[in-house]
Amino acid sequence: MLAISESTEAVGRMVERRGALEPALAGMLAAALDHPAAPMPSVDDGAPMPPLWHWAAFPEFVPMDEIGHDGHPKLGRFLPALPLERRMWAGGRLCFEGVLRIGEPLHRRSEILAVDVKEGAGGAMVFVRVGHRIEGAAGAIEEEQDIVYLPMPDRFRPPKPTPAPKGTAFGETVAMDTVRLFRFSAATYNAHRIHYDLPYATEVERYPALVVHGPMQAALLIEAACRHTGRLPRRFIFRGVHPMFHDHALRLVGETAAEGDEAKLCTAAPLAAGGHCGLVASIGWA
Repeated sequence: MLAISESTEAVGRMVERRGALEPALAGMLAAALDHPAAPMPSVDDGAPMPPLWHWAAFPEFVPMDEIGHDGHPKLGRFLPALPLERRMWAGGRLCFEGVLRIGEPLHRRSEILAVDVKEGAGGAMVFVRVGHRIEGAAGAIEEEQDIVYLPMPDRFRPPKPTPAPKGTAFGETVAMDTVRLFRFSAATYNAHRIHYDLPYATEVERYPALVVHGPMQAALLIEAACRHTGRLPRRFIFRGVHPMFHDHALRLVGETAAEGDEAKLCTAAPLAAGGHCGLVASIGWA
């Protein structure tokens, strides 16, 4: 089992940041998430911020000599340094209070809540749970983020597929390609090379293609659920279960009727690419 005695010392580490989703940056995010079924939201100063767009409001301005080989900021600044080379956002849980607005000053307080070692099919893996509190003038978000550290594989071993539901309340298809992935990376200031550097993604991290961002999948899902129900969420929970890739479209699936207080959602590959879920989620209004 991986020794993490030094990493557990990171539990309780806190950092505070000031940020904002300025209209120009909101416009970049809107363009990256655009697809035919989704009308472009207002990105004017003071407009309501769509759910999950706060993820672009706190870019981490790290000097180039503090960037790791994978494009992420080097570990040890806030997140613990671990002897595992692969790192990704595995899932999260959010509660929404009131409304955040485009252009308004935001405050974020972040804390490392837990560091846990688990044994998986590919060996030891470590889950780091980070808590965030984001506040604006008349709204706030409580968020927990799960980050997983994994060993670098020698080949791509896809996880056991989770079948997408057959009966759905809504289903939409969003085209994926290198341009959309690049635009989302730029809007969120995410330099992880698996999203734009094909030789790195395939030869180093052993994926078969570029990886679609988990946060982009979550943002597309929550927008579709809000649009189909006409309601803003109180809760949102998501978890990545299988990587999605740039060489096939992404399906957005809603599993339950709009009248209830909760809906099950997922992204899924087309049937020709396996039809399995990529990200599973639930959204709640009560």
